[in-house]
Amino acid sequence: MRVLCVVGARPNFVKIAAFLLEARKHPAVQVHLVHTGQHYDVEMSDSFFRDLQIPRPHANLGVGDGNSGEAISAMIRRLQPILLRERPDAVLVVGDVNSTLAGALAAAQLGIPVAHVEAGLRSFDLSMPEEINRIGTDAVSALLFASEPSALRNLALEGRPRERMFLVGNIMIDTLRRFLPVARCSTTLRDLGLEGEGAFNRKRRYAVLTLHRPSTVDDPRLLRQIWEVLNDIGSRIPISFRSTRGPANGSRKADL
Repeated sequence: MRVLCVVGARPNFVKIAAFLLEARKHPAVQVHLVHTGQHYDVEMSDSFFRDLQIPRPHANLGVGDGNSGEAISAMIRRLQPILLRERPDAVLVVGDVNSTLAGALAAAQLGIPVAHVEAGLRSFDLSMPEEINRIGTDAVSALLFASEPSALRNLALEGRPRERMFLVGNIMIDTLRRFLPVARCSTTLRDLGLEGEGAFNRKRRYAVLTLHRPSTVDDPRLLRQIWEVLNDIGSRIPISFRSTRGPANGSRKADL
């Protein structure tokens, strides 16, 4: 069986690492990895491939950042010639980013079965681009791999055939378990001055902050409210927050 996997952003990399490790145990499964280039710099892409031991992709579409519609269109346009050349038995996509939807649409338009890992998750908020990506990807997928029972219920309510749904668990936990020994040896706490008596010391309290979703950071009123809460928390315990460089158009870096 020939499976072509499409990835493009940080959440994709964490998930695909576990699948690729398992696929290597089955010689009959040939995997072709395509990187859309959605996340492309050292910290957003290269470091994940290195640290998660993901093989070098067979192709990099080099799409990069940009308007969601333009980016998805470019991904489809650059991906379909690869699909026509490789003729995989299935295209596997993971998560809910733009690369996920682009990979699913590119394959479906060519009549290639799509397998969606992390299918059926819903926020029921159509203002979130991720929700559009989830619904669209599931709509064209032949195989729906769900991480939790609620996802199966969501798919059933949307009329997806039960024989196409599979409860497989959270693939990100597989990656977490695999690299937990590496994480325990990390010097991050010491580097940030958060290490007390030892790494993962429960006596030293601190918070880790991440801000990246457009629905959070692109609304000045909401962001101001969040910042007020963070100021209150920060007056009591240290907060570790590392920002990332935004794309050229000035918007914040996001997983989308």
